[in-house]
Amino acid sequence: MDTQDRIRETVTGHPVVLFMKGSPQFPQCGFSASAIQILKASGVDKPFTVDVLQDEEIRQAIKHYANWPTIPQLYVNGEFVGGADILREMYQSGELQQLVAPKG
Repeated sequence: MDTQDRIRETVTGHPVVLFMKGSPQFPQCGFSASAIQILKASGVDKPFTVDVLQDEEIRQAIKHYANWPTIPQLYVNGEFVGGADILREMYQSGELQQLVAPKG
């Protein structure tokens, strides 16, 4: 399985996926820390996270997967949402909370 397939399987296999630097407990950059805080404030207690610092192939390939040059990257229900700045804007408008709210 190539790296793009691994990424596709990850983002479609979990409702909320964050590709980040570090872990939710120990983020390794301010943008990743901000993304985790925003997700928690939006009601996502345990997003599925991928530490790109642990896998150089994923770190490079994720930038091409969504044609987005920076990390973190958020995917919800298999769809690319954006990076830290977009998450902040969506949170402030209430759009992110609606997007990640459990359906049912």
